[in-house]
Amino acid sequence: MVARTAQSSVDPREVERFARMAAKWWDPRGPMAPLHKLNPLRVGYIRDRAAERFGRDVKLMGCLKGLRILDIGCGAGILSEPLARLGAELVGIDPAAENIEVARLHASESGVAVDYRATTAETLAEAGERFDVVLAMEVVEHVVDVPAFVATCAGMVKPGGLLVMATLNRTLKSFALAIVGAEYILRWLPRGTHQWDKFVKPDELEAAIEDAGLNVIGERGVIYNPLADRWQLSSDMDVNYMLAAARDSA
Repeated sequence: MVARTAQSSVDPREVERFARMAAKWWDPRGPMAPLHKLNPLRVGYIRDRAAERFGRDVKLMGCLKGLRILDIGCGAGILSEPLARLGAELVGIDPAAENIEVARLHASESGVAVDYRATTAETLAEAGERFDVVLAMEVVEHVVDVPAFVATCAGMVKPGGLLVMATLNRTLKSFALAIVGAEYILRWLPRGTHQWDKFVKPDELEAAIEDAGLNVIGERGVIYNPLADRWQLSSDMDVNYMLAAARDSA
């Protein structure tokens, strides 16, 4: 077991695992292919929750303009870039410097402005950084201390702001589909990408969020539709799910 320091909930083994894949993050047929396929749904969910919270028109390309958004565990920027294209002032952080180097290069080549930093959420929080929207997408299941990590994320949400998280439920169904199916049978993901005992049940995540002073305002399951070959929102939260939580206005 990796010991947790007072400063960070980061698991060094997880950082090393994803850093080894840094050069392949933007390959839609590489090890991050499932994330590329999931990304449109993630972007749409975040956009819609932010639009509802801040009174924006999702039909406008710059609907997130003026909103400061933090993407925790941004990897090489697969989620950060499309949100920045919607007008957000995007800060993307990742503890793996290799990922940040790839993210900066890709953003430069794509002409997208994203403030990428090789750092942790805890370091950013200690510096007093605050955001309209804080994202922790597919990150919670990789940290050492979930309640501490959630508290750090929540602490960076401005009054009236939003926290959006996505993770995996700890059920027998998620073990069968997300690990046995996705990693060993279909080989959508490299073996060892996930550890089932680190998956987080919705009530556990909700309790941590509420303990951190935010209110959960919505949650949806995420399922794969093999006939349409795409991911979609669902009431089924047995495997993947996303949720949004808000801080009351001052």
